[in-house]
Amino acid sequence: MSDFTLLKNLCQIHAPSGNEAPIKEFLLSYIENNKSNWKVEPQVIHGEEFQDCIILKFGKPRTAIFAHIDSIGYTVRYEDQLVPIGGPHAESGTKLVGEDSLGPIECELLITEDQQVKYKFGRAIDTGTDLTYKCDFRETKQYITTCYLDNRLGVFSALKVAETLENGVIVFSCWEEHGGGSVPYLIKYIYENWKVRNALISDITWVTDGVHPGNGVVVSMRDRNIPRRAFINKIVGLAQSSKIPFQLEVEANGSSDGREIQTSPYPVDWCFIGAPEDNVHSPDETVNKKDIASMIELYSYLMKKL
Repeated sequence: MSDFTLLKNLCQIHAPSGNEAPIKEFLLSYIENNKSNWKVEPQVIHGEEFQDCIILKFGKPRTAIFAHIDSIGYTVRYEDQLVPIGGPHAESGTKLVGEDSLGPIECELLITEDQQVKYKFGRAIDTGTDLTYKCDFRETKQYITTCYLDNRLGVFSALKVAETLENGVIVFSCWEEHGGGSVPYLIKYIYENWKVRNALISDITWVTDGVHPGNGVVVSMRDRNIPRRAFINKIVGLAQSSKIPFQLEVEANGSSDGREIQTSPYPVDWCFIGAPEDNVHSPDETVNKKDIASMIELYSYLMKKL
């Protein structure tokens, strides 16, 4: 894969948890303009009862892909104080952008000696304004570095899978970075309407001592949550059969939309599958292009086999 224009466009969209409407509108426009060129044209489901989420239904679905569309960021409190959205990790001097009643904003993050998080700007910013990292999309022969690969890369992968998907559901969810909340009504809808019992979480994980960039997409056996082992074994077996490069992950921390699927009243199995990144939740998240390619390939393969 050589064209990452769509990924760059996704990473530039201002849509932190709770303010996903801008990326929802981008996705609806993209889907409308491209769905006729996909192998199967999906039913596009959205509206007030789904808030800012979108469901794409292809053919006779057996498996759903979940990709959250929100990002981390900050909310302006009082005076020059900032409150985190999710778990951002940034240093003083980081550029933040947004817009309030007085117009566009580009300011600097400031971490004080007593570890308070503030902004530095030429005027007061309206209370309640949300701010996100200014996008600086960088591409080399091997890597992509930018803010918000988590999870715009998961969204990008899902849209690439959509091009050849014959049977399945793709779900674009909200609020994942700040505790979730949309997955319960989304899983209710897809289970009660189509009896979908498999879910794959298209999200981004970490480079660690056991997970290395360039070695393939990661199949997570567990994080803070433990999915059903029989389903994980099935995924691993299929991944091995596919000959697509992949890595196994075992973590004690971290979570995803899989948590809300597991705690739902529906018998839906799930597995987190995503590319590993360095510099998590920073303006400089970095992913190897080989891992992006294997992520898209493995999702396409699994959606046919599950």
